[in-house]
Amino acid sequence: MKTLIQNAVVVLPGQTCETSVLIEDSKIVDIDPAVQVVADETVDAAGLHLMPGVIDDQVHFREPGLTHKEDLATASAACAKGGVTTFLEMPNTNPTTTTCARLEEKLALAAGKSLVNYGFYVGATPENVRELAAAQRTPGIKIFIGSSTGNLLVEQQEALEQIFAETTLPITAHCEDEATVRRNAERYKDSSDVADHSRIRTVEAAMIATARAIDLAHRHAHRFHVLHVSSAAETDLLRDHRGRITAEVCPHHLFFNVDDYPRLGTRIQMNPSVKTESDNEGLWKALQEGVIQVIATDHAPHTIEEKSAPYPQSPSGLPAVENSLALMLNQVDQGRATIEQVTSWMCDAPARVWDIVGKGRIEVGYDADLILVNLKQREKVLDQTQWAKCGWTPWHGTVLTGWCVRTWVMGRTVFSNGKVDSNHRGQEAIFDHQRGGYWATN
Repeated sequence: MKTLIQNAVVVLPGQTCETSVLIEDSKIVDIDPAVQVVADETVDAAGLHLMPGVIDDQVHFREPGLTHKEDLATASAACAKGGVTTFLEMPNTNPTTTTCARLEEKLALAAGKSLVNYGFYVGATPENVRELAAAQRTPGIKIFIGSSTGNLLVEQQEALEQIFAETTLPITAHCEDEATVRRNAERYKDSSDVADHSRIRTVEAAMIATARAIDLAHRHAHRFHVLHVSSAAETDLLRDHRGRITAEVCPHHLFFNVDDYPRLGTRIQMNPSVKTESDNEGLWKALQEGVIQVIATDHAPHTIEEKSAPYPQSPSGLPAVENSLALMLNQVDQGRATIEQVTSWMCDAPARVWDIVGKGRIEVGYDADLILVNLKQREKVLDQTQWAKCGWTPWHGTVLTGWCVRTWVMGRTVFSNGKVDSNHRGQEAIFDHQRGGYWATN
């Protein structure tokens, strides 16, 4: 099967230009092919931009065990709609993904259900370093240094030292100091004001844990990725990367702050918490400067009934995969970012951070994970039109300019004209950790 995409403005690794791209089966086989090339389907993409598919390296799709909130079928359909062609999912499902056997079980689940490509982290516990050292077919190891319970919480220094010293996979972590959070929570234990969530999960809590993890990475010469950076202060810690520290930011930390609690309440209750407007600006600055390399969603849905519970009974987390690209394309429309930057932050950089083979760029030989976007299309985000199972969004009522209109996964159209091909199945992402990560392949 050959597909020829003509007349699009194509975001290539070194330039953006109007050209044609030829897909054969699952691969990109030519860019600017000869005019006489014959294809089974020719797509006239005049007026549209062609980008690599988005890689979201931090999602919580809730399967197994929590599928009343989300599952792999509904979440991957939302991905396809939003232009996300590959996701990397976190281990805090039920049961948790803390053994090689559990990792294999998740991969098998996704093979039967996911419309888009997938990968799954293996979760660290204080006792499973042997499983972490043996794990394969995974982007890396996830540590909850804070904001978790049960065996996924790893806050003891001895256990952290062992994980960094005795494993080789890239490590990523949720960085909030549990002792600081607990101390602050005791201070506000009688509060029902959701704004106090940001007074409990403070910049100090994030700084202590992030500094601790970066120190471990440097001392053990271990690649480390800082998840969901939420404060401007943390970005100063990221500048001394020494070729092994990368980081990401999420849309909710770019666009929401404590001034939004009166309007949005528990809809923006997140771990780490939203911070101040000056933190929004500091995170944008770090992103523009390359101190932060990746944008990911931390898609973490709960039902609207759960989120509507009075604080602190309300859970932290929000859905974002179907709107994240549009949120960033809207910034292109507003002149705050370029489409080349968005492509780097959401497609190319996550592929290089996690050593994903053949993804993140429009290049001959790469997988045909592609999206057509209309930078002029305006739509209002509404709860009732969300494809995520939870059926709500913190961006309800927001008008965004710039949307995905067609999505190919491994050369096959999975989203077009507002519909998905529910019969399609994505493929397991392949990781080559010998390539050396972001800095080695920049």
